[in-house]
Amino acid sequence: MAHQFQLPDGRNLDYVVHGPKDGFPVVWIHGTPGAYIPTPELTNICEKKNFKLISASRAGYGGSTRNKGRRIVDVVADLHALNQHLGVEQCIVAGWSGGGPHALACAARLPGALAALCVAGMAPYDARGLDWMAGQGQDNINETEASLQGEEVLRKYCESQRGGLLKADVAGIVEGLSSILPPVDSEVILKNASMGQNMVETIHVALKNSVDGWIDDDLSFITSWGFELDEIKIPVLLYQGGEDKMVPYGHGQWLAENLPQDKLRKHLEPRDGHISIFIGRGEKIIDELLEAAKVTSVD
Repeated sequence: MAHQFQLPDGRNLDYVVHGPKDGFPVVWIHGTPGAYIPTPELTNICEKKNFKLISASRAGYGGSTRNKGRRIVDVVADLHALNQHLGVEQCIVAGWSGGGPHALACAARLPGALAALCVAGMAPYDARGLDWMAGQGQDNINETEASLQGEEVLRKYCESQRGGLLKADVAGIVEGLSSILPPVDSEVILKNASMGQNMVETIHVALKNSVDGWIDDDLSFITSWGFELDEIKIPVLLYQGGEDKMVPYGHGQWLAENLPQDKLRKHLEPRDGHISIFIGRGEKIIDELLEAAKVTSVD
């Protein structure tokens, strides 16, 4: 069950905390569309290592109040306020998919962040030398094209998808996302019952009230992020799969070339997809993130 915190500007933020109160904080940033529910694998890893896992729904998702016109960087103020509310002075940050750019924003500007993880996160829309839509599945192409036409058109697109997503079970989710799920990802979801159910529950929570968060995420991806990558002064782990049809391999390659090289640990995995890149190797990834941040676990 989510808690709700009132931000300094009066908006509400849904969040959850798993693990011991005195555990070292791991801040998880969800994908698009998404909500505060972390993946079961990540929750289990943090419980095993006695870390405190903090996860919030971005503005406009679930019970989190919309922040119309928000940019990627605006997540920093929300998470900083939440950290202060929870008494968190230092943390590591991890973002997956649509959460990836938000994790990079935190790497650049979140006070107390010691290291950041970007899993299958997209590059900026105006990235020089990158064909941003190359390699995307048809559903993502349609969504991006709607985004480029503005909020009114994008809202119609998202609303047309919302009903089916809210009614779908795991098999329905896989079928509905077939154009952007390569076989390696579909197999992981269908064989991993907890992961599949997590996807269903996350979508239900994210879209239960509206598609506002989804719309604002999509619009933020195609406009200025509000910060520069060269602002990053902490270690960043980058993971990207070559079979990914949601965030194509080219995005990971571009980030690998343009993030501060002295802070970067890159893992470009040609045989993985958007989901398989994390599932099954989550503990290894978190261990590497903790090592980069010079944080030790308590087993």
